[in-house]
Amino acid sequence: MLNGLPNILTVSRILAIPAICAAFFLPHAWSAWVPLALFVAAGITDWFDGYLARKWGQMSDLGRFLDPVADKLLVAAVILMLIAFERIDRVTSLAAVVIMCREITVTGLREFLADLRVKVPVSRLAKWKTTVQLIALGILIVGDYGPAALPVRLIGEIGIWLAAVLTLYTGWDYLQTGLRHIAAEPTASPGKETGAE
Repeated sequence: MLNGLPNILTVSRILAIPAICAAFFLPHAWSAWVPLALFVAAGITDWFDGYLARKWGQMSDLGRFLDPVADKLLVAAVILMLIAFERIDRVTSLAAVVIMCREITVTGLREFLADLRVKVPVSRLAKWKTTVQLIALGILIVGDYGPAALPVRLIGEIGIWLAAVLTLYTGWDYLQTGLRHIAAEPTASPGKETGAE
């Protein structure tokens, strides 16, 4: 099953999650820079697994399943740790809740549409949403341990709110796609592409 480097990179992203969570418990600044380094490494694999899969023609059903799951697990785990260690304030935690609720909804809709054999390509805006989200989370991991001359936490919180807005927009687009198919006839055209993540 894991006979290709792209899938191995995807699985490595999932395996990195416990290490990232554990690193939050390190003392002092180590609890910021170590999980950040692991998080950045995991984020890099997110780009490389898709790039290599397309370049080498190693697209697989396992990869299509694992890649979004790995992304959502990574984001959810980091958000929970940031809240637990109070690196996200109470108001900004609402933006984090929006992001997590959207991810759960998208996962359910993706499973439903997969049963109808409907492919849902990722839009460019959804990719920007993911990029902003990952950068903001990385900044918040550093939080108060960042350069004193910069309002690091504020920058990260603004990024999370921006990601939440993009999340709502792209999530609503995806939900509309799902609702159209729910309201349509039970039989869908195999392989039909529609919507955006």
